[in-house]
Amino acid sequence: MSENPTPPSRAELRAHLVRTMIAGDVATPRQNNLRHYRRMAAGDPYYQFGLEFKRSWTEAGVLALMVERCGVNPDPRHVYGDDTIDPDLTIDALESMGDRIGQAARRRERVVLATGHPATLTPIYQAVSEALRRAGCTVLTPAEGWTYEIALDYGGVEPRRLVYAPGGVAMLEDDGGRTQHTHDAAPMEAMLRELAAESDDWPDLAIADHGWAGAAGQAGIDAVGFADCNDPALFAGAAEGKIHTVVPLDDGISSQHYAPLTAYLLHRAGLL
Repeated sequence: MSENPTPPSRAELRAHLVRTMIAGDVATPRQNNLRHYRRMAAGDPYYQFGLEFKRSWTEAGVLALMVERCGVNPDPRHVYGDDTIDPDLTIDALESMGDRIGQAARRRERVVLATGHPATLTPIYQAVSEALRRAGCTVLTPAEGWTYEIALDYGGVEPRRLVYAPGGVAMLEDDGGRTQHTHDAAPMEAMLRELAAESDDWPDLAIADHGWAGAAGQAGIDAVGFADCNDPALFAGAAEGKIHTVVPLDDGISSQHYAPLTAYLLHRAGLL
């Protein structure tokens, strides 16, 4: 973030989050949320983000968790329409994330960064990566070019390739070079296999989302990241002590709207 933006106050950030629908009343459909809660509770790996849970989660238990940690509507009879994210929970978690990133900077830790939402969240990760590099941290970029196949909803398979955006942010692309959304834990697991086998550069911190964060947390790495209100697995991982911090937010907003949040995060970390 070479332009060194002025970080907002907490009140200013809260107003911005609500105005842009990053938090507050969000556009994530309630019916989508409940479907994901049900599938995570049923043990569907796609919705568990690479985490192995210690307890048996029920759909009601997942809803209660998401009320507590994300601020979704607590009424189980609310089954259709939009849902909510508590902006104060967003900022509280953002501050916790900032504290952990600041600690990484002071310790000059080894860090991996990755996103399953390359179209929207990449600039946040790039700004954090740039700041951590300036502070003397090592940003690791293992398994570049690793490929695997995903099953398509309509049948068949399609290849995915692990690539790095400028700044060392891992993501997936298809054969046409287009970046792709993913929940999968497999790419982070591939990154960690390479690090474990070929070097001593085991990460101290993962800054990520979706299965990238889940796989890192499952491997015992401190993981901080972002999750929407339809992504309960990371919140469950945090409740079980496997994920350090999860910031609840709508992860599909236009990327420029995350700039004040990014400035607040870096300022909290002492990097802005």
